[in-house]
Amino acid sequence: MLSLFQILMLILDIVWFFIIAHVIMSWLINFQVLNLNQPFVAQIWYGVNRLLEPLYGPIRRLLPNMQGIDIAPLAVLIAVYACRIILQNNIAAFY
Repeated sequence: MLSLFQILMLILDIVWFFIIAHVIMSWLINFQVLNLNQPFVAQIWYGVNRLLEPLYGPIRRLLPNMQGIDIAPLAVLIAVYACRIILQNNIAAFY
């Protein structure tokens, strides 16, 4: 059962990494450091968007419109961190 705990923690770590990469990449695109006209950049951007949209979509529907500021990634990061805390505090259930 410890393996299940470790797999769940790994999945949460991977989701955490993709969200951080998505946020940083969105900043770089908005400040025109990265250009979506480059095929490699566009491919990564659209791939990460397709991976994270199922997580962001329901949260965006719940949150109010913030006039261009998207706080859905922050809400998902908080949820991922909360899941990590819950798993770590209940590790005894995996033994």
